[in-house]
Amino acid sequence: MVIGFRRIITLSVLLFVTGVLGIVFNRKNVIATLMAIEIMLLAVNLMLISSSLFLDDFIGQLFALFIITVAAAESAIGLAILIRYARVNNTISIDNICLLKG
Repeated sequence: MVIGFRRIITLSVLLFVTGVLGIVFNRKNVIATLMAIEIMLLAVNLMLISSSLFLDDFIGQLFALFIITVAAAESAIGLAILIRYARVNNTISIDNICLLKG
């Protein structure tokens, strides 16, 4: 059981690092940045659920449910902002993102 838990921790850390690297190395594409954030939230959910199962406690699963709700709201709001930005500038590049101020 401990060996499987260590593998899940390793997978969760790798997913989280992949999301961080996706944000750090991809500054031009908004969709890829949103996907990297979703991968990071998925890694946190995996860690919470696996630790909840390992510790035989449901609190981690409850927090994972809240994180899923926040991730859905973040995706909806992020895509709405992206659509608005694409209509104004005819592109989804992050270079001139400050044009949406005001």
